[in-house]
Parts: sequence; C-alpha cells; structure tokens
Amino acid sequence: MKNKSVISKGIFCVLLFALTVFCLYPQISYADAPKDVKIEYDFNTQILSVTITHKSSFSGFHHIKTVEIKKNSVIISTNNYDTQPKEVPFTYTYKVIASQGDKLEATATCNLSGNKTATITVSGTTK
Repeated sequence: MKNKSVISKGIFCVLLFALTVFCLYPQISYADAPKDVKIEYDFNTQILSVTITHKSSFSGFHHIKTVEIKKNSVIISTNNYDTQPKEVPFTYTYKVIASQGDKLEATATCNLSGNKTATITVSGTTK
C-alpha cells in the first residue's frame, strides 16, 4: 500500500509541475515554429516570393512576426507583421534587385517560437 502512495505522489508532482509550466508559459502549449519556407525569384520582374507554412488558430496572437530578407548575407529588409493570413501555406512578395549569382535568403520568425530559413542562388532563368 505504501508503494502505491509513493507512486501516486510522484505522478501528482510531475503533473503539477507540467500544469504550472503551461500556466506560466501558455504559449508553449500551442506555439510552433514555421514548418516550411520556400522561396522563388522571378529574374524578369525582380520579385522574391516567400511561401510559408505556419499553422495558427489565432493568427492575431500566434503568427509570423518577421520575414527577414538577405542578399549575399547582408540584410536588405526586415518585414514586420501583426497577423498572418488564415490560409496555409501563404505567400508574401518583395521587390528585390538581384543579379545572376546573388544568394538570396529568407527567414520567417514566429512571434512565439522559432524560425525557418530558405536560400536560393539567382540565375538568369530563376523563377
């Protein structure tokens, strides 16, 4: 009988600790980093399309906060957002002047947890 009491107290302590963590940091229970980021560059229009897969039931509270664009490892723009589109995946587009051989990188950052990066090298026929 004493053995069951010790096990029950141990389980209770673990559950209480987990509940406390989720109450103090509720974003842990429903936050996730972007699942996928894909980028395409249209050389003719010089438009960079960033397609992001990031689920969110409450897009005003849990969303992609920033999309940072780099060209040849130098930040050329940081785009801030207060919400995200409801459909998943979604695409943001940016005017980026790039030449053949330039390396473009896009990093999508969740406002609660994590980020994901995609990179391409521009070719004259890249789309």
